[in-house]
Amino acid sequence: MITVKGHSLTLADVKAVLYDNEKVVASAESLARVDASRRAVEKIVAENRVAYGINTGFGKLSDVVIDQKDVESLQLNLIRSHACGVGEPFPEIVSRAMLLLRANALLKGHSGVRRQVIDCLLALLNKQIHPVVPQQGSLGASGDLAPLSHLTLALIGEGEVFYKGEIVPSLTALQKEGITPLVLTAKEGLALINGTQAMTAMGVVAYLEAEQLAYQSELIASLTLEGLRGIIDAFAEEVQIVRGYPEQIAVAERIRSYVADSKLITRQGELRVQDAYSLRCIPQVHGASWQALNYVKEKLEIEINAATDNPLIFDDGEKVISGGNFHGQPIAFAMDFLAIAMAEFANISERRIERLVNPQLNDLPPFLSPQPGVQSGAMILQYCAAALVSENKTLAHPASVDSIPSSANQEDHVSMGTIGARHAYQVILNCRKVLAIELICALQAVEYRGVEKTASITKQFHTMARTVTPAMTKDRIFSKDINAVDQFLKATDVNQVIKQTPKELTV
Repeated sequence: MITVKGHSLTLADVKAVLYDNEKVVASAESLARVDASRRAVEKIVAENRVAYGINTGFGKLSDVVIDQKDVESLQLNLIRSHACGVGEPFPEIVSRAMLLLRANALLKGHSGVRRQVIDCLLALLNKQIHPVVPQQGSLGASGDLAPLSHLTLALIGEGEVFYKGEIVPSLTALQKEGITPLVLTAKEGLALINGTQAMTAMGVVAYLEAEQLAYQSELIASLTLEGLRGIIDAFAEEVQIVRGYPEQIAVAERIRSYVADSKLITRQGELRVQDAYSLRCIPQVHGASWQALNYVKEKLEIEINAATDNPLIFDDGEKVISGGNFHGQPIAFAMDFLAIAMAEFANISERRIERLVNPQLNDLPPFLSPQPGVQSGAMILQYCAAALVSENKTLAHPASVDSIPSSANQEDHVSMGTIGARHAYQVILNCRKVLAIELICALQAVEYRGVEKTASITKQFHTMARTVTPAMTKDRIFSKDINAVDQFLKATDVNQVIKQTPKELTV
C-alpha cells in the first residue's frame, strides 16, 4: 500500500504503483489540507469575489466574470471544449501514471477541489480503470490541457477507458465498479487539467525504462568485450578516478565486476595495444549519459510532488494567486536531455555491432555467419541498428527550443514538453531494439570463442538470453529474434541476472 501525501512521492513509489499494482490511499493530513482549500473556494463563490478560473473565463477570456448560477456549467464546458487530443492514445501505463500524479498534486492542498475528486482519481487507479488519452495536442504550457481533459472525461462518465483488456465507454466501467461519476463544481475542472501530469507521466515511464536499459547496456557491452577479446586496462579504476566523474567511475566498476573471471578478456599489449573508442570509451560515454539520467531523475522527483495548476490558493483563501507553475519548461528540458542521452547509448551500441560483424575489424566469421556467402548471418541486423540510430537523431532534436503562441497571444510562450516526452520515449524504444541486436551478435561471438571461457555473470546472461533467441545455425527471419530479445530486455532486470548466477561462480 502506498500512501500519497502531496509532497513525498518517489519514483520507487510510482514504479510500485505502475508495475506492481500497489494500492494507493491518501493520507489524513493531506485530505485535511484539501478540505481547507475547498472551504476557501466555496467562500469566494459565496461572497462573489472575482477569482480566475473560479468565476471567470479562461485564458484570454479571464476578464469575463461568470454568474454564480453558471459556475458548474463553466467547469463542464471547460472539460468538453478542451478535450481536443488527437492521435494514438498514450500507453495504458502512462494513463495510470497520470491518475496517480494528478491525485498527488491535488493533495498538496492548494487547488481548491473537494476530496471527492481525489477519491475518484484513486478509485480509478485502484480499480485499474485507465482513461484513454490521445498523445497529440498539448503545447505543454497552461499545462497539458488537452490530455488531462481526456483524463477528466473518464471521471465524469464521458470519454473512454482501458478496462480489463478492452477500450470501453468510461460510464460502463464506472458502473461495473460501483463508482459514481463526478459532477464538477467551482474550480474543479480547471484544477484537474491545469498541470504537467501528461508530460511528467510519460517522462516517468520513459525514465524507468531508460534506467533499466542503461544498466543492461553495460552487461551487453561486457559480452561484446568478451566476443571481441577487449582490453580491460582501459577500465582500470585509477584511469576513471583521475577524470573525476562519479558516473564514469561507476560504469567502469560494474563492467570490471561483470568480466572479472573471464578468460576472453585481454590485457594491454597481449593482442593489441588499444581498442577502438566504442569499446575503450564505454565508461566515458555511458557515464555521460548516466549524468543526464541523474539530472532527469532529479527533475521528475521534484515535478511529481509539485502543485502545477492555476490559480493556487494560500492562507485559507486570503491569497488566490495566478502564477505559471503549469509551464512545462523544466520537464521539457529534462525530456530533451533524456532523448539525447538514450540516443547515445544506441549510437555507441551500433558501433560495437559493426565491430562484431565486420570481418575487416575482427577475426570472427564475416557477419557472424555460419556459412559466409551462402548465408548472410547478422549483416542486415547491423543495417536495422543503423536505421534506428539514424531515426533517433531526428527524434533527439530538442522540442523545448520551439514555442508558438496560443489563446489570442495571452499564452505567448509554451514548452512543448509533452512532445519532448513522447519523442524521448520513442528514442528509448528504438534504443532497446539496438541493444537487442548487439546482444544477439555478442551471444554469437562468444560462442565462436567458447562460452565456457566467459565470465560467471555474462555466462548466466548468455544462458538466460538463449532461451529467447537460439544460436545462428542458419539464416532465419531475424526480426522475430529482435522483437523477442526486446521483450526479454523489457522484462529482465540486471539484478535478476546477477542473483541467478550460481554462487560458486560469482565473483
